[in-house]
Amino acid sequence: MTTQTAQATAADAAPDGIADGVDAEIFGANQRMPLGRLGLFAAILCIAYTVFHVGVMNGLHDRFADLFGLPSIDLTEPWRYRLVHVGGGLALGFLLFSSTLFSDARPGAADPRRLMALLPGALAVALAFVQVLGFWLTGKGVDQAAAANAGVLSFGLPLVAGTGWLIALGWVWPDRRRGHFDVADLFLALAAITVTMYLIFHAPFLRLRAGTSLAKATDMYAALAGTMMILEMARRLAGLALVVIVAVFVLYAFVGPWLPGILEHRGYTMTRFFSYIYTDQGILGPTTAISSTYIILFVTFAAFLQASRVGEYFVNFAFAVAGGARGGPAKVAVFSSGLMGMINGTSAGNVVSTGSLTIPLMKKVGYKPQTAASVEAAASSGGQILPPIMGAGAFIMSEITGIAYAEIVTAAIIPALLYFASVYFNVDLMAQKFGMQGLPRSALPKFRKLARQAFLFLPIFILIGALFAGYSVIRAGTYGMAAAAVVSWLTPYRMGLRQILYAFEIAAKMTLQLVAVCAAAGIIVGVIALTGVGTRFSSLLLGLADQNQAIALFFAMIVSIILGMGMPTTAAYAVAASVIGPGLVQMGIPPLTAHFFIFYYAVMSAITPPVALAAYAGAAIAQSDPMKTSVESFRIGLAAFVVPFMFFSSPALLMQGSWFEVAHVVVSALLGIYMLSSSVQGWFFGLLAWPLRIVLLVAALSMIAQGWLTDAVGLGAAVLVWLIQKRMVDPQAVIRGSD
Repeated sequence: MTTQTAQATAADAAPDGIADGVDAEIFGANQRMPLGRLGLFAAILCIAYTVFHVGVMNGLHDRFADLFGLPSIDLTEPWRYRLVHVGGGLALGFLLFSSTLFSDARPGAADPRRLMALLPGALAVALAFVQVLGFWLTGKGVDQAAAANAGVLSFGLPLVAGTGWLIALGWVWPDRRRGHFDVADLFLALAAITVTMYLIFHAPFLRLRAGTSLAKATDMYAALAGTMMILEMARRLAGLALVVIVAVFVLYAFVGPWLPGILEHRGYTMTRFFSYIYTDQGILGPTTAISSTYIILFVTFAAFLQASRVGEYFVNFAFAVAGGARGGPAKVAVFSSGLMGMINGTSAGNVVSTGSLTIPLMKKVGYKPQTAASVEAAASSGGQILPPIMGAGAFIMSEITGIAYAEIVTAAIIPALLYFASVYFNVDLMAQKFGMQGLPRSALPKFRKLARQAFLFLPIFILIGALFAGYSVIRAGTYGMAAAAVVSWLTPYRMGLRQILYAFEIAAKMTLQLVAVCAAAGIIVGVIALTGVGTRFSSLLLGLADQNQAIALFFAMIVSIILGMGMPTTAAYAVAASVIGPGLVQMGIPPLTAHFFIFYYAVMSAITPPVALAAYAGAAIAQSDPMKTSVESFRIGLAAFVVPFMFFSSPALLMQGSWFEVAHVVVSALLGIYMLSSSVQGWFFGLLAWPLRIVLLVAALSMIAQGWLTDAVGLGAAVLVWLIQKRMVDPQAVIRGSD
């Protein structure tokens, strides 16, 4: 029996637990499942990785040192902390994720021929590790007085050559045993540790010489090996799209002297470029700062909800509220995926978790496979723009812009309402059009029973309350985790030590993709900072737009979507904000509006063809055509491509204005969104012919444009279409009346 069939059967058999299994750990197609002691070892490493971050963010390491009289090490120092974050993530990633997809368990011993083939790479990496270990034991490294090529033969060349050899071997001759660690990847993990140890030891020197003529060859080789591993991990966990984009930016750093116009720059040597890129101006810069704090914090919070099975309650609650309505499972997907997507910070990951339940049930009540996948993808992506957490987007935007968190969350309320109203309208109109019914009440959880467990929403409310009470994001997130553990004791699924450790374990696994992607995005940020292309691009944007803000925003939309393809929301926004944000602000667009604009399109890149990660994840579950699914998810989420232009022209949508102005734009925008959805679905109180769909589309855009005159035009056109649909007016009479 397939997983989807089993879930559908369970839904019929046990209505109070229709979401059973939605919080189960999900294994990727290339994720290893180490057995026995290997599995225990992997779990311990994952737990240690998460506990390190949560502990350091809350200052527990200092308290631990004071308690036992140990010397205190400043682990919060940005370089040290971020290097451990990236290096540890790479090491764990190589242990847990293969370079190839698994088709079966493949038990057995390692191929001795392959072991011989990887021996040169393993020995080279081991030699580099011994050398860096010597730096730490003796306290002497490649200091400023050392020769420019000191340590190249004993450290630099072996590290890069060994790393490259092992990565290439993983491509052409992978180990397909899912229950074991790949020996090649064990040495790649050692290479990641070696790079981290070198950079931490030499950090005092690197702050002065990185990116300058004083940089040493070993600095370059360590950074080059680290960059190679970051790109390989991004390929394993996020696909080739991001790797290709990063590779283009890296190539740009070297071919600048031969490029025309604004793309021209003087070019950089290997030593200067790679020593610069692995600093807080690049890989260790804003994207890694975000992933090492906000992202891992809220992923851990989501893991606590998952381990305590509070996430299942959210989905069951959504089924109890909307499961019996027409097209019920699709409406459940809108509610539950929005709620879960707000927390976990990754559109594709949310599709896989909640979509494994909602997509089969949508198909069961009559939705086509690609439609079911599209609805789930659109709803899950929308979770990233849903306050108060916004998939950590609110905190990232606050960090980048300096705007208060409360102001950002308040401004996000109406745009998120419009987006989810649009998805809901599309789902409802589709159900009307095809005569779909909801699930029978006998197959749904009992609302009264779930209402008595409403205390399970407490972790969310405590998190929000702590943030608005002025607590730091770190402290508020920690309180949210503690609250999830406490409320679980009021349910049959009490979180003890075992479940808490399990939450830390799955949090590390859920974080690894974002670690790799944010580090890769840091390379792009570093290239932009080093070459100055971001400033020149902003100048070009201003020139092309000729001070026309609407045209500049159109270009910004295109750039944000392109940069966001293949990236999680947070990384996509961070990169896009660094490229085009300054130009928009320079044109006079308020920073809040400019950054919200960029953020929306970075989010919607997950459902925008041709690289729509959320839609592709849904298509894999629904077994539908990925490209058709991405096109349909784009149609369902079309409102998100209109809403940013709405709040640009009407600041009241961002809660900037009087209450009357806010109420006016909300009502008119909701009517416009409904008309837009009706035009997209071809249903407006009945089947809608193409000429009337076009008229209704114009009416929708008039309502969305915001203004009393355009509202009157839009309402008039909508009423006319309604009269024609109700057969109260003949289209020919309308034409004669216009003569």
